[in-house]
Amino acid sequence: MVANHTSLPPVLGIIGGSGIYDIEGLSDVRWEAVNTPFGAPSDELMFGMLDGQQIVFLPRHGRGHRVPPSELNFRANIDAMKRAGVTEIVSHFGGRFPERGFAAGTFVIVDQFIDRTFARVKAFFETGLVAHVSMADPVCGRLGRPSG
Repeated sequence: MVANHTSLPPVLGIIGGSGIYDIEGLSDVRWEAVNTPFGAPSDELMFGMLDGQQIVFLPRHGRGHRVPPSELNFRANIDAMKRAGVTEIVSHFGGRFPERGFAAGTFVIVDQFIDRTFARVKAFFETGLVAHVSMADPVCGRLGRPSG
């Protein structure tokens, strides 16, 4: 029997950007290696609790910034989060948008994006498995929905 995903407590996954290698303030912290069929993720996952919320953290470039952007194994990173029970992922982006009026430190959740990456695999599905994933709404509406 498959568990009803909506009845389980959420597990927040956080993927840290450049210079973010851990999260201060977590309790019950442990680092754990997670194997995936896509290879190794950027680093071990850090598990912990923050104000009653289960958190799983992954430093995108590995602790010590040892994985360059061109070698990030995004499939292994996302698969490792899924295997760790993560239900939502927030990823840090260190860029700024001064032309849009956002001050440094502003927290923004996008609801649409254009993927301009190239020269890398773009899907989790390979030969022998055909799947169609809509990109009409690529971001979780629950995370992006205004509160109130």
